[in-house]
Amino acid sequence: MPAATPSPVVEPSVLPPYVLALKERVAYLPEAQVARVLRAYEVGAHAHAGQARKSGEPYITHPVAVAGILAELGLDAETIIAAILHDTLEDTALSREALAGEFGEVVADLVDGVTKLDKMRFSSRQEADAESFRKMLLAMARDIRVILIKLADRLHNMRTLGAKDNSSRRRIARETLEIYAPIAQRLGMNKFKAELQDLGFRSLYPDRYRVISERIRAALGNRREAMAKIETALSARLAADHLPARVVGRIKSPWSIYSKMRSEHKSFAQLMDVYGFRVVVDSAVSCYMALGAVHALYKPVDRRFKDFIAIPKANGYQSLHTVLLGPFGAPIEVQIRTAEMDSVAERGVAAHWAYKTDSGPANSAQARAREWLSSLADSQANTASSAEFIENVKIDLFPDEVYLFTPRGDILSLPRNATALDFAYAVHTDVGDHAVAARVDKKLLPLRTRLESGQLVEIITAPSAVPNPAWLEFVVTGKARTAIRQYLKHLQHEDAVDFGHRMLDRALDTLGTNLDAIPPAVLDRFLEESKLRRLEELLSDIALGNRMPDQVARQLVASRGGDAAAGLPAVPHASEKIRITGAERGVLSFGNCCHPLPGDEIIGYLSSGKGIVVHRVECPNVVELRKSPERCVAIEWGREVQGDYRAELRIEVINRPGVLATVAAAIAAADSNIENVEYVERDAAAATMLFTMEVKNRKHLADVIRRVRRTGVVSGAYRYPI
Repeated sequence: MPAATPSPVVEPSVLPPYVLALKERVAYLPEAQVARVLRAYEVGAHAHAGQARKSGEPYITHPVAVAGILAELGLDAETIIAAILHDTLEDTALSREALAGEFGEVVADLVDGVTKLDKMRFSSRQEADAESFRKMLLAMARDIRVILIKLADRLHNMRTLGAKDNSSRRRIARETLEIYAPIAQRLGMNKFKAELQDLGFRSLYPDRYRVISERIRAALGNRREAMAKIETALSARLAADHLPARVVGRIKSPWSIYSKMRSEHKSFAQLMDVYGFRVVVDSAVSCYMALGAVHALYKPVDRRFKDFIAIPKANGYQSLHTVLLGPFGAPIEVQIRTAEMDSVAERGVAAHWAYKTDSGPANSAQARAREWLSSLADSQANTASSAEFIENVKIDLFPDEVYLFTPRGDILSLPRNATALDFAYAVHTDVGDHAVAARVDKKLLPLRTRLESGQLVEIITAPSAVPNPAWLEFVVTGKARTAIRQYLKHLQHEDAVDFGHRMLDRALDTLGTNLDAIPPAVLDRFLEESKLRRLEELLSDIALGNRMPDQVARQLVASRGGDAAAGLPAVPHASEKIRITGAERGVLSFGNCCHPLPGDEIIGYLSSGKGIVVHRVECPNVVELRKSPERCVAIEWGREVQGDYRAELRIEVINRPGVLATVAAAIAAADSNIENVEYVERDAAAATMLFTMEVKNRKHLADVIRRVRRTGVVSGAYRYPI
């Protein structure tokens, strides 16, 4: 739609009440900016004309309400205008060009960042949601105001969720609790977080919400007098020490109580038997003086003090937390902070965008948010799948954190249950890639060690060390997971190129030539026809089973001309089998149907996308595999095979107490690691067990079987399948 010609702003007398209310809320802006906000309302109302919400109200009431929520935070005019117009690009004929022409590129970028991806086609609802969420996070990485608008949009939708049908309400509520409330918390916006959680809880579990809310009201009624006495005592003590302070009682929310009842397995009575107060003073120094005053009034509970002023939370939150033993035998939780810290705690990153401080330095919440968002941008650049990206982001949204020290005294915050390896990747990707162990509080520990707040962590590296696929089983941060996966993908590509080269050379050898003998012009033409950019892509495709080496060899020889121009092979040459070491990562796997071991006679089968699957020649499935001879690869074990290989042992035993321990001890004595054991058959006299273990080769397995048979409790031990 072409840009609307500017017209005078409508007179206040004809503005609807909800727009007049918005005008009052943006009174902190200069008059010229207020006029732009009202002009945005005109453009939005015209664009959304004829559209209505599920409740029957004109659609424009929703974006105006979203703008009102942001105006309460004192945000700049661009954010307010973008909020009013945030659905125009998606739901109306208004074009981005018209938007930018009227209100500037900043507003157009903000609106574009908030716009969903409904017009794109996806294979599943989950993929659509993941991709939409990914776009939102990346837009927010460019300008955090995008997420402020998105959160306000979600908050107003949650406030008016009653008009939706039951399944939509539950879906939106679950998404709010799992994604949007944690993002608000990660950005330090506790006021938004609390209301999103409360509204989400009410919509997802209405009965549970009602029961807990009623019990909270009843409990507060019974203890109002006690809270008033404690508040008076705290205020009097602070006044006596000449500390100007505001003391406010805190009430736990229904969602907070419900979450703790589930995660900490506590009863309602246990959680409500706590008095909460917030003390707001004028300076950071006064916070510590106030701490001394309240500790003098009531005894502090040991190990329940936390200093988030010296060590702020990852979202910029600062406060002193202490727990006191009160006069009524119940603990008193006290938070002590300055007015500025209180503002940041409530509004988080939004506290930076009040228009008066727009050009001022970023506060700690803002700086930490930018740091998190830049790490998101790095993560998505290395993550092809939207679903995997969202999984990493969800991990980073865990609210519980541990605070750790580097040898230089810097502080790093990581999610709860983070390991030494997560710490290594938090320091730098190169440190993580080459990590071999950690020194935690001067004690040498493995990389999988879980860390606790306050520990001093030093990572020990070695130039030869590289990431291990097993690391993915214990890291918890998105950064570590992404870096490890990226390395393994690179490794797989390198191995695939090398293995593909060997396979193509072998196929060309049977035709009496080799890859070096193929003219570069012929090779380039073949790659162009195959829509491949480099030879490495062709070799990788062969190793991963996407192209047959024999077919590629025939095509190359035919393109070269000469005695094979008709596509017929020259006199076949004797060709050696491809030797494998078992270390060909990502392009070689071993059949679970027969568990091949070094020493076995083997055959390879090219499985599309997976590479070569190795089977024993006597495997029952090989008969079927040989029906596709073009996919069968002649392979053999190399002379110096290393590593552990999975084997299964079927053991028949006399059923009596201690027999499992006896057999397991014999296997362990043969230097074999047991992965799993299960009973296949069992009765009063005998039992059959299936052990899954790791061995080096056939000889090692034979040694295990000999030791097991010598135990005296075994009537039979066989490799399985035979």
